[in-house]
Amino acid sequence: MKLATWNVNSLSVRLPQVLDWLSHNPVDVLALQELKMTDDKFPAAAFEAAGYCAQWFGQKTYNGVALLSRTPATDVVKNIPGFDDDMARVIAGTVLPEGTSYGTTGVRVIGAYFPNGQEPGSDKFEYKMEWLKGLRQWVKTELETHPKLVLMGDCNITFDDLDVWDPVGLKDTIHCTEEERYHLRALIALGLHDSFRLFEQPPKSFSWWDYRDMGFRRNRGLRIDHILISHALKPMAQACIVDKTPRKNERPSDHAPVVLTLA
Repeated sequence: MKLATWNVNSLSVRLPQVLDWLSHNPVDVLALQELKMTDDKFPAAAFEAAGYCAQWFGQKTYNGVALLSRTPATDVVKNIPGFDDDMARVIAGTVLPEGTSYGTTGVRVIGAYFPNGQEPGSDKFEYKMEWLKGLRQWVKTELETHPKLVLMGDCNITFDDLDVWDPVGLKDTIHCTEEERYHLRALIALGLHDSFRLFEQPPKSFSWWDYRDMGFRRNRGLRIDHILISHALKPMAQACIVDKTPRKNERPSDHAPVVLTLA
């Protein structure tokens, strides 16, 4: 079973790239972020033709998330229950691996677009802190019900200096503050694992590069797109990679897909 996450930074612009990537990388589940479209504009028919069932939660101009899966997702939840939020940031569903028999336990998949936060001390940063608290409380209850759980998406937080192209120059800036990293570690403390770090990785492995100053060409990036997996899934993890190929496209997203392979 392969699961992937990708912030496409406008699905209306990047739909052909997503379909092309799926044709070459037929993952079982793909979580998308930053759709930047309303629900009525979502290209469900295009994904159905490509062999995917879709659940989506859109928003005009900003945000928006979706789950694409080979088998229909069930028990779908949109946004964090109990957390008052008018932003379309979270979609969750339970997915059965293709070809499994009746009675097989599904994988609970949470696709999320974490708030950016703008800068420490801002109102948007405070919103991010509250949102992260709400997410953690909900994920804790989800783990109690769904031991096989994946939380993946654009987390807008680096784990540590290994995830930063210039850890000295970017110290205490957005995505790299101790406050943000505390919340990421708190998710790990619930019983999750950073699947990327379960495997030996090349140095300076990033998932996002700024469009400006030739950030991708110079590999000046951040690893802010993560796939976190529960204890029950950890022994099944076989590989986790960042696929930088789509970042080389004409008019690419500034993010690259992250792909996890489970036994």
